[in-house]
Amino acid sequence: MSLKKVSNIIEALGKHEDDDSVRVLCELGTNHANDEVRELTARALIKRNSKESLEIVIKNKGKGINDLSARVAMTAINELLALKEKERAIEILEETLANSETEQEVQDTARSVKALMSFSS
Repeated sequence: MSLKKVSNIIEALGKHEDDDSVRVLCELGTNHANDEVRELTARALIKRNSKESLEIVIKNKGKGINDLSARVAMTAINELLALKEKERAIEILEETLANSETEQEVQDTARSVKALMSFSS
């Protein structure tokens, strides 16, 4: 399947009102072997700007801002910085920092992104 078709599918899922679309994006898009697919998925989840979609890209190791690919992680961070309504994302970043069970690496990334978001407001 061409990347254009995959991009259209991911974009449509990101705009879909049903919460199952977030689950599909999480299961298939954020776990995909292709960096471009993970990048498109992170964008769609962040643009959705819901608690569930933002938690996926902020709180999970290996996804979104914590992706092993610097390109995917930077795309996710840039999308968070570009949000017009940042309150929900900042709230989730704060929850991530406050949770003592969260891995240190994920907390460090959340701390950095929160600092960047405070400067971009």
